[in-house]
Parts: sequence; structure tokens; C-alpha cells
Amino acid sequence: MTDITQADLDVLTQWDTPTICNALEVTNPERRGDGFTIKPMSCLYPDLPPVIGYARTAKIRAAAPAGGPVDRLPYYEYVATGPGPTVVVIEDLDPSPGYGAFWGEVHTNVHKGLGARAAVTNGSYRDITDSAPGFQLLGGMVNPSHAHVHLEDFNCQVTVHGMEVNHGDIIHADVHGAVIVPQGAVKKIPDTVDLLVRKEAVILEAAKSEGFNFEKLKEAIGSQADIH
Repeated sequence: MTDITQADLDVLTQWDTPTICNALEVTNPERRGDGFTIKPMSCLYPDLPPVIGYARTAKIRAAAPAGGPVDRLPYYEYVATGPGPTVVVIEDLDPSPGYGAFWGEVHTNVHKGLGARAAVTNGSYRDITDSAPGFQLLGGMVNPSHAHVHLEDFNCQVTVHGMEVNHGDIIHADVHGAVIVPQGAVKKIPDTVDLLVRKEAVILEAAKSEGFNFEKLKEAIGSQADIH
């Protein structure tokens, strides 16, 4: 699908990532059990709104030195190459991911300047008070050192906390975690969310009403079938 516009993507940021997951259960039922992070993540800026962008992928290690010099310029060029905006997804390959932090003051500012809105990693990050304002970061942990952190590969398939990501995948992320949005679902999600919200509202209104009981719950659930 090549007709996705920036406006199509940005409209999805009005909803949190769990809501996007709910919508995908309707638009893409085969994706109900995969395509999202499945472990708790540390969020750099919990109060930031959701972000969305095209994946740029890489793999790192930090527990031991690289086997030789590592030139990061090709990686930076890759991150900066369109389409954008981007969400960088980095898999830490160390046996104990997070041994050394790739993300901190320098890399959050550099990546933000290159058009990235966020990063998602099973590795660690640091420089909490000095990281780029507005650049969202979801990581496996916080760690004070970058140790021997170095790139192993980029523009490759990665897996971060159960979410298998390829270059160009559309990533929606917030304080809850991240999910891949299939391109074909992008324009279907707004109407789907509207339907789901209206269905949920019936249950919530009943649950919050005075005298709520099982019979009122059963009645509310039954009335959902009339909402289309």
C-alpha cells in the first residue's frame, strides 16, 4: 500500500497503543497473538503522547569489544534516509541484554535530528535527565555505562521483546509498549476504533451507574450487538 500519507499516520497518535492493538484484533484478527512487545519496558518519557513511524532496524552488542573498527556513518545515513518519520528498533544481542547502553544524551539528540521520533530496544539507555526532549525511548532497563557498545548489523530483521520487526514496518509506541501496524490497516483503524469505543461505552456507562449488578451487565452486553 503506497498511498499512506503523513496525515494517515499522525491521526493514529490520538490513541494509545493498547487501543491500536484492540483495533488490530478486528482489522487483522490473524495478528491477535503477535506483532507487539510482550515484556515490561522502561519508558523514558511516560507523559509523552503516542508516536508512530517507519522502522529503522539494527543489532548491537556491548559486553565485549568489537572485533575491529566500526564505522557508524553508514548506519546514520540509513537512519536518515526516507521515508519518515522513523522509529528506530534495536535488538541487543548480548546474553544479558542491556550490559551497555547504546542510547543516551548523544544518540537521542542525533537520532531526533535525523528524523526519528522514538526508539524501541531490549537493551538499556542512560542519561535520563539529558536525553533529547520529546524523543520517546522504550528500553529493557536503565544502565549507567555504554561499556563496549557497538553495531553488529543494520537494515535487518530484529526481535525486541517478542516483536519481530523488519525495515519499513510501521511502529506505534507509547508508555505501554510497541506494536506493528500493517500498512493495510492504517486507514481502517479510525473507523474501527470509533466502533470499539462506542461498544465499550455501553459497558462502562452501565458499570459506573448506580445500582450496577449482573443483570444490568447482561443487558449492556446484549445491547452491544445493536452497535455497528
